[in-house]
Amino acid sequence: MADTAHPDPKDPQLLKRIEETLDTIRPYLMADGGSVRLQDVTDDMVVELELLGACGTCPMSMMTLRAGIEQAIKRSVPEVTRVEAVAPAQIA
Repeated sequence: MADTAHPDPKDPQLLKRIEETLDTIRPYLMADGGSVRLQDVTDDMVVELELLGACGTCPMSMMTLRAGIEQAIKRSVPEVTRVEAVAPAQIA
């Protein structure tokens, strides 16, 4: 049984719940030319997202991240403590 005090950030079910929540938000972001990609979930349950397309340059992206995306994720996945935008993953 999972330890609810210390959830596993790599748990496939947790990642699936985050992706499912992002899937509900993506159509709205895509309507404005943007999107998000899940990069990682840290050990302290911070969701790291890459802002894509117009979201990467939009002056309102941080408001969208905090008021929209973060709230939706925290509502669906209460184990998440915070959502942060990160730089695109580098391909080796």
